[in-house]
Amino acid sequence: MSGTCASASQPIDIVLVVAVAENGVIGRNGTLPWRIKSDLQYFRSMTIGRPVVMGRKTYLSIGRPLPLRTNIVISRDPAYAAPGILVAADLAKALEAARGDALRRNADSIAIIGGTEIFKQIMPQAARLVITEVHARPEGDTYFPEIDPGLWREIERRPQPKGPDDDYGFSFVTYERRGAA
Repeated sequence: MSGTCASASQPIDIVLVVAVAENGVIGRNGTLPWRIKSDLQYFRSMTIGRPVVMGRKTYLSIGRPLPLRTNIVISRDPAYAAPGILVAADLAKALEAARGDALRRNADSIAIIGGTEIFKQIMPQAARLVITEVHARPEGDTYFPEIDPGLWREIERRPQPKGPDDDYGFSFVTYERRGAA
C-alpha cells in the first residue's frame, strides 16, 4: 500500500489481500488450510487503518471484527447483524461505505479480504493484488481466481523462509494492474 493519503479528488485503490497456495486454494471447510503466523502479521500490516470488505462466510471464518479496521461484511440476508461490523447488501454498497470510511481515515486504499465470489466480482476494479504465495498444494474447497498475466504484472516478490510458527515457506508477492501509472 503506497502510504500516500487519500483526498476527495484522489482515487482510493481497491487492493485484494489474500494468501493463496500454489494450486490456487485459499480455504478448506471455512478455515485456512495452513498456519502461517508470519503471514497473519503481514496481513495485519497491509490492512490496519483501512476499511476491509469481506463476504459473510469470510467474516464467520474469522469469528470477530478485525481491530483497528472498519469491517464491512456483504450479506444478502437483510436481518444479518453482528457487533462491530457494518453490513452491506451487495458489493456496490460495501464499496460506497468503504470509500467513505477511507476518506475519513485518510487511507489510500480499501482492502478486499475474501471470499472467492467477492474476489471474482471485484477483480476487474482492483488496482493491486497483495498475495502471500504459500509454497504448498493443500486440499481445499475455496479458490482464488486465476491471475491473468495479460492484465497483471508482478512488481515485487519477497521470498520468506518457513518460520517456527509456520506450516510452509511462502513469498509476499505484489501485482499491479497493467497500464496503471
